Amino acid sequence: MRTQVIVGLILALLLTQMPIVGKYFAILNTMIHESGHSLMALITGGEVRRISLLPNTAGTTLTGHTSWIGHFLTSVFGYVFASFFGYLFFYLISKGQYKWMIYILLAFLTVNLIFWVRNGYGLFWIVTFGALFIFLLKSGNTALIQYSLVFFASLILVESVTSAFEIMWISFVSPLQAGDAANLSRATRFIPAPIWGVAFFAQSLYFALLAIKQVFRV
Repeated sequence: MRTQVIVGLILALLLTQMPIVGKYFAILNTMIHESGHSLMALITGGEVRRISLLPNTAGTTLTGHTSWIGHFLTSVFGYVFASFFGYLFFYLISKGQYKWMIYILLAFLTVNLIFWVRNGYGLFWIVTFGALFIFLLKSGNTALIQYSLVFFASLILVESVTSAFEIMWISFVSPLQAGDAANLSRATRFIPAPIWGVAFFAQSLYFALLAIKQVFRV
């Protein structure tokens, strides 16, 4: 298993650097990130109006809130949710629960398809990615399922860290363009965007470390 994970992490890191195919696969992390925003908005009494998943791996979630704390937690939860899922999937791998990973991802894809995602590319991505997971389930090929899910878990983990690093970098060089870090800076006023950028990156490293410990038992 350790060799599979090492290979999966290397492949995920290399693939996500490719211009078209890499970005297509990297949107898996974007979907989880935006779903995190949406779920927290609903939990805190707000609403989700729509999600857009874009070909460049960017995503936007338009939500409505009834309170400041709802807006604050919704802004925080995207990166944390994606990082947590990187850890969760490595935990499931360590327990050999590969099919549960497919069920969880199919559930997110279905909810996004029915309720949230409305842009053309986002719908295309959900349908084609969902078809891939359904194919894996129907194939009954244990080895194929195992290798594929190790790769997808690695993809989510790698993207959760690299995307958090990118937002941290942007928060230093262009604070007003730093996405969630900029939103949180405006919401809190006294905490600048770079602080939120560092916090997002730090938590991604923390969950990545927990994930690696699950598999390598260190």
